[in-house]
Amino acid sequence: MVKLSVNLNKIATLRNARGGNTPNVLQVAIDVQKFGSQGVTIHPRPDERHITYKDVYEISSVITTELNIEGNPTDQFMKLVLDVKPTQVTLVPDSEDAITSNSGWNTFLYQDFLTDKIKKLKDCGIRTSVFLDPKPELVSSVAKTGADRIELYTGYFAIEYALKKWNCIYPYVHTAKAAMNHHMLVNAGHDLNLDNISFLIEKIPNISEVSIGHALINESIYMGLENTIQSYLKKIDKVSIRK
Repeated sequence: MVKLSVNLNKIATLRNARGGNTPNVLQVAIDVQKFGSQGVTIHPRPDERHITYKDVYEISSVITTELNIEGNPTDQFMKLVLDVKPTQVTLVPDSEDAITSNSGWNTFLYQDFLTDKIKKLKDCGIRTSVFLDPKPELVSSVAKTGADRIELYTGYFAIEYALKKWNCIYPYVHTAKAAMNHHMLVNAGHDLNLDNISFLIEKIPNISEVSIGHALINESIYMGLENTIQSYLKKIDKVSIRK
């Protein structure tokens, strides 16, 4: 069964636009789990323009499912996650001024760097995932880092799928298969939505988790947050039953 992890960054962005505490990010973290999400994802950035470091500590205290913290493993980020000890840390090669995560690691170049960070995380019992472009040739170097999972960056897929270029899925399929061959599980995230999620998990049956924030929050403006989460779960369940 594919797990749904709801990314709360956009909720924090909305709160920060006006200051104060509306919407209440902590309450939303509680609610998305109550509404059926099997996990919560947050991505604190150095400028704290959406999720703040204070948010991370507060949200971690109300998690009853799984907490996934994403980020570039700077010294500040590593100190945070080693203190909080979430279920999973997803390492993302963001620059400090990145608007959003838009590419995966060059794991040939950063293999030693990632190996060092992943060892520290795993020594504390934290599951690790490496954000990766759909390039099968990178998988062997990811495996050497000791990572438990890869997270497929699905931004390219979302763009091509919207243009009905169905062949865009094949690099993802091959990368996912390579990961499984190296005994790593597969996550996926970025620009996934109610329109493209079924196709993705139909074609990549070994996906363990999808992390969705931007589209899910936008869709919930029209549909409501609980109904939107349930809509994702129904699509995921429907595909799983067909398998």
